[in-house]
Amino acid sequence: MDWKHAINEAAARIEGHAQVTPVMTSDALWDRPVELKLEQLQHTGSFKARGAFNTLLAGPVPEAGVVAASGGNHGAAVAHAATRLGFGAQIFVPEMAGPAKIALIERTGAALTVVPGEYANALEAARAYEASTGAMQVHAYDAPATVAGQGTLTREWERQGLEADTLLIAVGGGGLIAGALAWLQGARKVVAVEPETSCALSAALEAGEAVDVEVSGVAANALGARRIGGICFELAQAHLGESVRVTDASINEAQRALWQTHRLLVEPAGATALAALRSGAYVPAPGERVAVLLCGGNIAPDPLG
Repeated sequence: MDWKHAINEAAARIEGHAQVTPVMTSDALWDRPVELKLEQLQHTGSFKARGAFNTLLAGPVPEAGVVAASGGNHGAAVAHAATRLGFGAQIFVPEMAGPAKIALIERTGAALTVVPGEYANALEAARAYEASTGAMQVHAYDAPATVAGQGTLTREWERQGLEADTLLIAVGGGGLIAGALAWLQGARKVVAVEPETSCALSAALEAGEAVDVEVSGVAANALGARRIGGICFELAQAHLGESVRVTDASINEAQRALWQTHRLLVEPAGATALAALRSGAYVPAPGERVAVLLCGGNIAPDPLG
């Protein structure tokens, strides 16, 4: 697949629908300056709006509308995009999505069903709904239109003057990092960062194939995919620089650091990439310039809810 072409097309398609999120450089988060991309300021509080808008605008969308399964952020993004574009949406989320993300989806006006269990259970329910109604499934991470949409983030970041040699990116099902790998294709080093207790990508890389993993921990409602997406796995095998895991404690510490130093409020998934740098899970070489993607801000409980 010509990913560069697909991402350029996606960028043109979602212009005016997705936010251009700001960037900054911090001298306070590590012993050298770190470039940050503030994607927690995207519509509905995460990068997911990019893939959602790209998928719906690429169409066609059937009369039955769209359906999506989500740990929370993807569902909110699909619900928002569908509402803005005039399509019906049915969203399935697991109980572990938590009240803040469930409330975020409810505020869009989309139909919402909360499913017992985890993301895999919500996906099963969404597939059953798709089969019975003819609605279009908007996959959270393992679909070309989703990955191309997420790839617009890295494309945008480079156009904003990204100088780093290395990008640290959190991984759940793999849509976000797949988009970065698809756009960069080895031009910069990409480091995958996963919680120790939700690590579908590194488990797959170790096994040589996608495998099921158990998921838990503070970031599981955003990074808790049981199995890595096939698109991400293929791109990671070709282009990924390194994969590291971080503890829940280090994720929480990175959250606090972002708030205390810059008043940046992010959810655990949004702090996971920074946790690798601050905890020493990833150690850059001397002179290596590093950038960190803050991918989501839907904290639970909502501090101002």
